[in-house]
Amino acid sequence: MELREKSESAEELNQDVTLNSESTPAADADVVTENEADASVVENVATDEAPAGEDVADTPSYAGKSKAELVEALRALLEKPIDSIKDDVAQIKVAFYSLRNAEIAALREEFLAKGNEEAAFAVPDDADEATFKEILSQIKEKRAEFNAAQEALRAENLEKKRNIIAEINAIVADPDNINKQYSRVQQLQQDFKAIGDIPATEITDIWKSYQLATENFYDLLKMNKELRDYDFKKNLEIKQQLCADAETLGGIDDVVSAFKKLQELHNQWRETGPVAKEIREELWVRFKDASAVVNKKYQAFFEARKEKEKENEVAKTAICEKVEAIDIAAIKTYAGWDEATKQIIELQEEWKKLGFAAKKVNADLFARFRKTCDEFFARKAEFFKTMKEELAANLQKKQALCEKAEALKDSTDWKKTADELVALQKEWKTVGPVAKKYSDVVWKRFIAACDHFFNEKGKQTTNVRKVEHDNLKAKKEVIAAINAILAEEAPEDAATKVRALMKQWQEIGHVPFKEKDKIYNEYREAVDKAFDKFDMKATRANLANFENSINQISDQDKMYRERERLVRSYELKRNELKTYENNMGFFSAQSKGGNSMLKEMERKIQKIKDELALLEKKIQVVDGKI
Repeated sequence: MELREKSESAEELNQDVTLNSESTPAADADVVTENEADASVVENVATDEAPAGEDVADTPSYAGKSKAELVEALRALLEKPIDSIKDDVAQIKVAFYSLRNAEIAALREEFLAKGNEEAAFAVPDDADEATFKEILSQIKEKRAEFNAAQEALRAENLEKKRNIIAEINAIVADPDNINKQYSRVQQLQQDFKAIGDIPATEITDIWKSYQLATENFYDLLKMNKELRDYDFKKNLEIKQQLCADAETLGGIDDVVSAFKKLQELHNQWRETGPVAKEIREELWVRFKDASAVVNKKYQAFFEARKEKEKENEVAKTAICEKVEAIDIAAIKTYAGWDEATKQIIELQEEWKKLGFAAKKVNADLFARFRKTCDEFFARKAEFFKTMKEELAANLQKKQALCEKAEALKDSTDWKKTADELVALQKEWKTVGPVAKKYSDVVWKRFIAACDHFFNEKGKQTTNVRKVEHDNLKAKKEVIAAINAILAEEAPEDAATKVRALMKQWQEIGHVPFKEKDKIYNEYREAVDKAFDKFDMKATRANLANFENSINQISDQDKMYRERERLVRSYELKRNELKTYENNMGFFSAQSKGGNSMLKEMERKIQKIKDELALLEKKIQVVDGKI
């Protein structure tokens, strides 16, 4: 370089002077314009990136692992680089505390189910949780150490870059020896590129200072034109290729991948030296416009994704509300559980079709949905377990009823056994269902025993039915005889004849059950007409009605209850009679009013005596039947 410098002609020296004269304020302004534009795009790119901690790709799922497995998975992360495990740690924490919270909820429900107060519930210690927290603490310490080391390294790198810039500025400040420093500046540029990250707040200022220093160096560099042009040409080729690569990225469908590649292109642009001043701005605008296309697509992609995440959040929240709206406590049947299960599965399928919601709520929504579904299926399993036990108990009860029916099926005590079997049939109806595979078998066994008895009873009671029909015919003849007496204008001894027919009626036995009410109503109507026409006492009619009612009673218990009722009525009437007789002594018959009241009292006393006499006769009738 020194030999070339000494052999330069006057013309070449003039060209150098011309080159050096480019470092005017206007030229410097052009250089700053490129740097500032470059920095603004970098800032825009940083702004357009996804939020911190957001990873477009899905992270591995730890769902389905136990707490112990999650603890070991977290422990394994201690062996990995601390800067590569952030997403895994977050996933493991969500999975672990979903399980832990479910355990605590179950313990609380069990505690409350025992009748304890909720305020008295205390979360028990958990060995897995303690180990989990200890490992998290170790990871946190490692991350803090890593961050501190990175921060220190960035500060060290900042100091190195400042020293390089200061050395370049010092070289520029010595224009007499600038040609001798070309190799040194090239080395300083390589060293500057090789230095790692610096604090983000210093990136723009350091880059501007470095770019200004290097451009000042090249603007002031007294070297032969061929070398400078060669450097410019090489940088031009690199930057043109960077522009072409950036323009290609605009047509890539994978927006995220294109954006990441654009960041790499911007880093290469910064590391590439300057080009000729006359094309500097044009080339930068081309690169900036290509970058803007990728940035806009990236920004639109994230805006669309955020909008979709909002829609998914609304849809997932609605699904959670639908699942929570299912009233599990109101489901009491198999059909009800089947219908609810179908509903749950449909909602789960709908959930699977939805994409992610915003990261800050996605895990919470899933935990909420999973908790409700788990509770549903746990309650369903509990219901089926309970029903299985209940069906087994019902089967035992029905088998016992079968055994009782089978023990009675050959009995010939028709009335008693029939009542017992009817009682067993009523009891059968009160017993709940049994398992479907046993239902027909046990029912056929029971009904076979009942049918056997009633078939035999039917064969034996044919004669009884014939007698009942004969009795029906006889009672119809009694009614016809009473009506015949009523048809006569002045029958002799009509009342006596009617009473004789009434007595004959009482002596006739039972009639078919379905004809009982009808025939009795016809009889009662004929007797009532006879009592009215022949001036027969109503007391006798009352007693006749009572005797007929008693004749219809076949249950001895019912007969005893009727007698007790009559005795109670008798005692009440007798006490009432004593009260009236005692009160008779307080009345005076000297006045007209007193005489009237005394007669009324005597009338009431006589009425009570008649009622007592009727009650005595009714009691006698009952006693005769017991």
